[in-house]
Amino acid sequence: MIERTTVRLPRELLRRAKRKAADEGRTLTALIEDGLRLVVSGDTKASPPKRVMPRVSKATGGLLPGVDITKFSDIQEQDDLEYAERLKRGFK
Repeated sequence: MIERTTVRLPRELLRRAKRKAADEGRTLTALIEDGLRLVVSGDTKASPPKRVMPRVSKATGGLLPGVDITKFSDIQEQDDLEYAERLKRGFK
């Protein structure tokens, strides 16, 4: 169960913590939680848990076969087909 609490911190420490959390792309809460876990575990040499980065697409992109970029009608037709397919699936 997650509980809310209030803590009082020196202004400079809070400012640095907010900046560090932003630089790492996480919340101040996550930063504080990791720090508390490290302190209460008693293992001061342990590093915080590694962040799992999202997978990056390896798709190369490009035009679909048969689409001529010089013909706007081909591009519009492909757009219409994709839109119709999304409508069938309910925009999922």
